[in-house]
Amino acid sequence: MVVRRCFIAWGFISFLIIGCGDLTISSTDITKQVVKESNVNQLLTEVEDSQKAKTLLNQGNYLLDTNRYKEALTFYNQAIAIKTDNVETWVNRGNALIALHRYEESLESYEKAITIQPNKNEAWYNRGNALTALERYEEAVKAYNEAIAIQPNKDEAWINRGIALTKLRRYKEALASYNQAISIKPNLHQAYYNKACNYALQNNVELTIENLQKAIQLVPEKYSNLAKTDSDFDQVRDEQQFQQILESKE
Repeated sequence: MVVRRCFIAWGFISFLIIGCGDLTISSTDITKQVVKESNVNQLLTEVEDSQKAKTLLNQGNYLLDTNRYKEALTFYNQAIAIKTDNVETWVNRGNALIALHRYEESLESYEKAITIQPNKNEAWYNRGNALTALERYEEAVKAYNEAIAIQPNKDEAWINRGIALTKLRRYKEALASYNQAISIKPNLHQAYYNKACNYALQNNVELTIENLQKAIQLVPEKYSNLAKTDSDFDQVRDEQQFQQILESKE
């Protein structure tokens, strides 16, 4: 967006009356004139500051997209120093902090964003991710619930909600969350893999194999390698069916 600046020159408008006596301008008129000029200058300053903050935000976003998280954080901080009420800056600052594993600080950023715009689903979703990283799973589930209430078709929120619920051993609720993600995006390999982990933790070999096979069919190398070392599968690792599915992908 290009901001067009409109410079307004205020001048004295006088009505000259020819007659006896001198031309006079009241102090009230002068005061009004000064106030008007001050308002215009303030408006122009605000426009300039908004443009500076936007430029810094865009630079930060580029650095974030190219995985230069520390540099991105510097630009977000500069943008916030100029304009404190930009939701996107606070959210992306939080994202940079998560990437740097500075989870507590990221929470502060997301909370600032939520204070400014309570229905910002990205802030709630990423707050849930930070809380999950901190192993504060109950709070994470609540954050994901907020994100889902705002944007019900956000499959990532359903999956990560399922992961937090699995960590809480609320397996049935977690499976419902994964299934909801699959109903939104049927070939969602992450959901099938996490369903397999969920069933493995319950020592349900048959459903572990069924869902792991689906994940491996969608992304073969990734999930066959992950399953070899993922501790979630420890209870079923020695099962012949489990070994066969991994060996078949070697």
